Amino acid sequence: MNFNFNVAELLFALPELFLLFAISLILLFDLFVSQRLKQFTYYLTQLALLITGFLAFNLIGENATIFSGTFVLDSLGSTFKVFILGFAIIALVYTRHYLKAHELLRNEYFILAMMSILGMMVMVSGHSLLTLYLGLEIMSLSLYALIATARDRASAIEAALKYFVLGAIASGLLLYGMSMIYGISGSLDISQISSFASASTLSSQQTLILNFGLVFLVIGIAFKLGAVPFHMWVPDVYQGSPTSVTMFLSTVPKIAAIALLIRLLIDGLGELQHYWADLFMILAVLSIAIGSLVALTQTNIKRMLAYSTISHIGFVLLGFVTGVVDGYGAAVFYVLAYILMSLAAFGSIIVLNRKGFEADQISDFQGLSKHSPWFALIMLVVMLSMAGVPPFIGFYSKLFILQQVVAEGYVILAITAVIFAVISAYYYLQIIKTMYFDDVDKEILVSAPLDMKVVLSINGILILVVGLMPSFWMELSVSLF
Repeated sequence: MNFNFNVAELLFALPELFLLFAISLILLFDLFVSQRLKQFTYYLTQLALLITGFLAFNLIGENATIFSGTFVLDSLGSTFKVFILGFAIIALVYTRHYLKAHELLRNEYFILAMMSILGMMVMVSGHSLLTLYLGLEIMSLSLYALIATARDRASAIEAALKYFVLGAIASGLLLYGMSMIYGISGSLDISQISSFASASTLSSQQTLILNFGLVFLVIGIAFKLGAVPFHMWVPDVYQGSPTSVTMFLSTVPKIAAIALLIRLLIDGLGELQHYWADLFMILAVLSIAIGSLVALTQTNIKRMLAYSTISHIGFVLLGFVTGVVDGYGAAVFYVLAYILMSLAAFGSIIVLNRKGFEADQISDFQGLSKHSPWFALIMLVVMLSMAGVPPFIGFYSKLFILQQVVAEGYVILAITAVIFAVISAYYYLQIIKTMYFDDVDKEILVSAPLDMKVVLSINGILILVVGLMPSFWMELSVSLF
């Protein structure tokens, strides 16, 4: 493969190049400045992400394939990058309070977060098996280290090791699938793989090898999303990680995982949709069922939200089962809605954190409505939205998915999803009941800084506001394809 490129191509990769430059600069800044000035690393990180987001936003509408076909610039990639950076900025606002409260504030945390975001951006624009895998590893290795930043917590080290070992196995399986696809197609380029897979002259042996590689790709993607039966890392890692890392893990990387799915399976192996859709159907039903049922028994709210995430991923996969653009758009809309809700949910947990108190048990929310009515109301909105109650965004995200599933004739599948969605409402209502109807003899302190309270409030309000105009966001999601 010839990797020649011209200087003009660098402009299309400006967001990634700027972020890489900013990471290097902040690393040097942190190395040479005094301890008093190191507190500005957080602000430099947010500024770098903001500028990168602005650069990515300005590239929306541009279309180009650069760096010898390994990197693609399109509306889907640029839009995903803007959402990745926007959600990351919100997550880091919540993160700073948590790290300060538990004396974990180290500047390498923000540098690792930026490195993982860089990996996500490379994944989103990857147009080669090599580029996609490179982005995946940059993201994954940064996340492994991020979990272990709480070096004095045995639970965090255990979570990091579990995620690392299982993640390495999943990455190996994904790479094996890629090697099979490369071996039979003779190309790393997504477009050329697509042309090969759609050729009418494929022999039965070539089709068999393609399907064999496809299975391993689906396994790797399912692991990154946390779909059943490749979900075993999700509850343990969510519970063992510092809450700020759990929040980051459960939100921003999901966009990158969906981008990986789209690049590999829709752009690359779209002609085999009838094969991978059947696999996704099984994964979706298992994820919705097991996620909804096991969450009922949880007392740790982080673990409960982990199983809730697994259930939500099942709904996302239903959108890809449909095999139509509207279904893919509904899946993207669901992911973005879920991330908005998840940020607010973990933000509501973090806002109650203080030194020596994690607020990670459901019982820790007892009587919250009496001590902090506003943040109890935000948590109420989040839980109702996750349960799929109108007029919140969570209702419309489920509705759009189910509409597409029914339209493609999967009526029984839709009914099954609705039944488990009703069951899952119990554990969301349990938290509401704990906040509003359970008495508590201890005072609940909300000691978060003003910037976090403001951002969390806006986050909660957006869940309602976006729910009042869902069609615009659904049309935006569909237009990306």
